[in-house]
Amino acid sequence: MSQMQNVEKQLREMILGLEIGPGERLTERWVESRLGASRTPVRAALLRLETEGLICRDGRGWTVSPINLAELEQIAVYREAVEVAAVRLTCALQDRGAVEIIEAMLDSCDDQTPREEWHRVGMDFHIELARLSGNEFLFRAVRDAMTRLSRARWLEVRDEAALGRAWAEHHDILSAVRAGDADGAACLLSSHIDGSRDRLVTSLRNDRRGLRARGFAVVA
Repeated sequence: MSQMQNVEKQLREMILGLEIGPGERLTERWVESRLGASRTPVRAALLRLETEGLICRDGRGWTVSPINLAELEQIAVYREAVEVAAVRLTCALQDRGAVEIIEAMLDSCDDQTPREEWHRVGMDFHIELARLSGNEFLFRAVRDAMTRLSRARWLEVRDEAALGRAWAEHHDILSAVRAGDADGAACLLSSHIDGSRDRLVTSLRNDRRGLRARGFAVVA
């Protein structure tokens, strides 16, 4: 891995994990000092993260992009289009046995599983389901959309009931895919994405003041 790739990876993890909060300023000098990297790879890494929408220019420096509620609404519409298209392709496959791998991934989470792992598996469910379609463009679209959602999902207020509902919906979607029921899988997936969006946006909207008090920028 090159120095630029290493810097990019570490910064992305710090931003998505909220170690560097939404709205926080970044400077090339701070990144160089924190990660022990030289200026050229740091600058290249920042440019890469800018294309992902995780940071934006702020004068001569950079700012971690705020959580944007309108963007979350738009991403849900985008996700529904590409994920439903992908799941329909998967349902049309003769061999859908790879669904069992995704189901095993879901079943690996239990009461002893750290929150970070629940978060990762919830993201990977959608990414890996899209990968099964065999369409590289749909897979990349879903992966990029889930990356943009990652920070907001960390901030979502989740209780045991909400988590259980999400996992049950995941299993229902997989059951429809396993049966080759394209219409059923598409309907379940659309409902799951819409419900997730509504819960996330409502949670963030209701907690905007508290998030701002923690230094996190949330904009409408």
